[in-house]
Amino acid sequence: MLDAHCTLFHHLPPSAEAELKHRLNGITRGVRAPDARASGLMSLGKGVAIRIDSPGLVAIRRDLVEAFAGMLTPQDAGGWRAHVTIQNKVTPATAKLLLQQMERDFRPRPVELIGIGTWWYRGGPWEMLSRHLFA
Repeated sequence: MLDAHCTLFHHLPPSAEAELKHRLNGITRGVRAPDARASGLMSLGKGVAIRIDSPGLVAIRRDLVEAFAGMLTPQDAGGWRAHVTIQNKVTPATAKLLLQQMERDFRPRPVELIGIGTWWYRGGPWEMLSRHLFA
């Protein structure tokens, strides 16, 4: 087992914290996790990621986008591709090499979503704010 994350949003204002926690409790409490699948690899240009396909997770994010529309940065308001980053901030050549190596052995497989966490970056290590587990 490997712990990993998909970033749903890069930045929400601190003023949204209480509403976000309330909504995430409603989305997860007593609710089964959406089905998800590691479906392929993707180039990030200067990195590599595993593509995650999950219509249920896409629907959760879409609902949150609607709820927080006026607070979202352009990056968060735009399109979203669910993925788990494997490598980031390397040269394109290094990323291409890893992608080629990983493509030889990659096989699509189910992944388990356990919940949604919120984190706060305060200029140093990330600080966990809340954790919302699926049933």
